[in-house]
Amino acid sequence: MTEAIQKLRDTISQIYLGDPSAIDRVIRCLLARGHVLIEDVPGVGKTMLASAVARSIDCAFSRIQLTPDLLPADVLGSTIYDRSGASFEFRKGPIFANIVLADEINRTTPRTQTALLEAMQDGSVSIEGRMHKLDEPFIVLATQNPYEFEGTYPLPENQLDRFLMRLTLGYPTAQAEADMLDIRPSTTRLATLEPVLTAADIVKLQQLTDAVRIDDALREYIVAISTATRTTDRLEVGLSPRASLALAQAARATAVMDGRDYVIPEDILDNMVPVCAHRVILRRGVGETGWRAAADVLQELVQDLVAPV
Repeated sequence: MTEAIQKLRDTISQIYLGDPSAIDRVIRCLLARGHVLIEDVPGVGKTMLASAVARSIDCAFSRIQLTPDLLPADVLGSTIYDRSGASFEFRKGPIFANIVLADEINRTTPRTQTALLEAMQDGSVSIEGRMHKLDEPFIVLATQNPYEFEGTYPLPENQLDRFLMRLTLGYPTAQAEADMLDIRPSTTRLATLEPVLTAADIVKLQQLTDAVRIDDALREYIVAISTATRTTDRLEVGLSPRASLALAQAARATAVMDGRDYVIPEDILDNMVPVCAHRVILRRGVGETGWRAAADVLQELVQDLVAPV
């Protein structure tokens, strides 16, 4: 299975020439059945990375360009009257896909953002009293611009909590940017990219991830991290049990990508910031605010904990 993961990684890296660790983190989310939120300034490859992931897997893909005038029905689907059959028929929206690219998610209204909650949490959509199950695998790859940009609606905490990871890409290296000028991956490579894995392959990898063993000491370590965020006077809201579950699952996915069937402390620490920083709320008046400040607080709290050997 590690060969399959390496194929996926290599294929995505043909299109996305930025930080390789971003590719690994998105793959971890895929293996862990989690969703990923990619936040950065326009033009650094957020949509390119998500599109490359989708095209590398032979499965249903949809892209939703989220705008202020978008309605929940435009995402979920709606029931329409079919005159030929004299009956009502449900027309599925773009959420009914294996990989959904929710582009610029914070440009749409909170009402439409909320339409994604059930799908991201339960893998289902409820329309007019009927529940429609989504096919597996299912992952939402969402992009957003920083909140200080014009025309954005900040995601509420319960929406952020549905994302397994929140990532920032940063600017590429000078060499990678020079390669982009020559290769122009969005216009030359993306359209011809061939999938290297199937939806069934991803499901098998997810099942393999579920079977990864976490030692009792490591489970206690994850709980100790969460407890530290709940007792510090620097945070208004600490990590929830859902965050502990997310951190454990991300650690399992990291182990699978490294060819192991067990978790080590480094798997937990490497995922702590992207999994946890967007799930805590800083206390007002204690210093800087924002996602990066929360990441600094988490790093400092972990330094006071003894990691299992």
